[in-house]
Amino acid sequence: MKNNNSKKIISMIITILIAFSLSGCAKGKATAEISKTAEIKENGKIVIGTSADYPPYEFHKSIDGKDTIVGFDIEIAKEVAKDLGVKLEIKDMKFDGLLAALETGNIDFVAAGMTPTEARKKNVDFSKTYYTAVQCIVIRSEDEGTIKSLKDLKSKKIGVQKGAIQEQLAKQQLSTSEIKPLGKVSDLILSLNTKKVDAVIVELPVAQAYVKQNKALALSKAELKTKEEGSAVAVKKGNEDLVDSINTTIAKLIKDKTIDKLVEDANKNAEY
Repeated sequence: MKNNNSKKIISMIITILIAFSLSGCAKGKATAEISKTAEIKENGKIVIGTSADYPPYEFHKSIDGKDTIVGFDIEIAKEVAKDLGVKLEIKDMKFDGLLAALETGNIDFVAAGMTPTEARKKNVDFSKTYYTAVQCIVIRSEDEGTIKSLKDLKSKKIGVQKGAIQEQLAKQQLSTSEIKPLGKVSDLILSLNTKKVDAVIVELPVAQAYVKQNKALALSKAELKTKEEGSAVAVKKGNEDLVDSINTTIAKLIKDKTIDKLVEDANKNAEY
């Protein structure tokens, strides 16, 4: 009798353990299958990672006495959040740390004038291109007469944003120059003004924004050979639903030419 009772108790314990195990597996499976957009909606917010030193894409501006991150990337991000019905949270960091933050889940997407290169596509997914700009070279106004071509930059110090496509372009097309990568474009411009570098490579809208505010700077006639790859939003691999949602927003903004207006407004409002 005693042995029978013991067998029954052991059998019940095994049954309970199996039930808990199956329940845990089902819960884990459900958690794994939840979509990124569903997670974002549940949290009530979406987190953008950006590098706010790249006007007119993203930059700091004082609004009503408060330091605020603005720019047309930020406006696009606001539209993405609006279409998802959530709030937008902005995290400002160095450009070369953005993809790592995306991978670790500290941010939900990156909007920072980022070019969807083949190397980056191995690690993250990209939205459709939302804006295309040419690359150009910013120099000091006093050097306009001497820096007219890439040949004139031979043995010169060239400032580029660390981790950005401009760093690759400089290494490929200005191999005889000394490349100086820095984390922030604002630091590059400061280095140019203080003669620590002789030129800085940035996208045209960024260059125009800085030159507009500083008469000591000018656009060089030297031209880089580039492909028109444009800028896109980066999302962690596997979050296809979020990419689809962002693409829907971008398509709408492109169709009604809102993007062009956002770029124009951001250029007008850029200040340093």
